[in-house]
Order: sequence, then C-alpha cells, then structure tokens
Amino acid sequence: MNNFVGKWRITEMEQWDQEYIDFVEPGYFLFDHEGVGEFVFGTISGSIDCRFSEVKGISRVEYTWEGTSEMESACGRGWFEINEKDKIYGGLFIHNSDDSWVKAEKQLME
Repeated sequence: MNNFVGKWRITEMEQWDQEYIDFVEPGYFLFDHEGVGEFVFGTISGSIDCRFSEVKGISRVEYTWEGTSEMESACGRGWFEINEKDKIYGGLFIHNSDDSWVKAEKQLME
C-alpha cells in the first residue's frame, strides 16, 4: 500500500501563513494510486504528476505540477517525505518564482 495516497491538509509553509494557505479553501495536497493528484493553497492550485519511491526506508514522492498562481499560468516541482505517522514534510517550487518548505497532515477521506 502507498502511504501517500489520500488527502493531506497543509499545516504550515515557510513562505505563507495559514490565513493565506486557507484563503480560498483549506489548503491541501491530494495523491491517488495512479500517480496523479492536485493541490490548492491561497491563490495557487495545480495538477500533479508524481513518482513514489522508498529511499533507505523513507517513503518519498517527487512531483511536477502545472496550474495557476494568482490566475496566471504556473508550473513547478516538489517533493515530500513521510517524517512521522500521518505527517509529511517537503518542498514546493514555482518555476521562476517562489519556493517553500511545506508540512501537512493526513486527513480522513469523506
């Protein structure tokens, strides 16, 4: 079973505070079994193409994304590692723009 599959609520980011993260809706990342997903935080959203792996016993996902930032086309890349049960830590990079570390917690699916 892939431990990343599911919805992850963004709890903290280096560059943006929680008010901005939850500006439109509660910020999240979503990964499915097919290696695709999506994310939303603030005025930034994107579709994800990802690859899951395990390196030295640590579950990891690397992804590229394309979407919008403040209603302009945007793209980038990122990664996450599971750093403790139901918590991930990683990075989000916006091509030719900002980057930030990200922390998130797994959410129960409705």
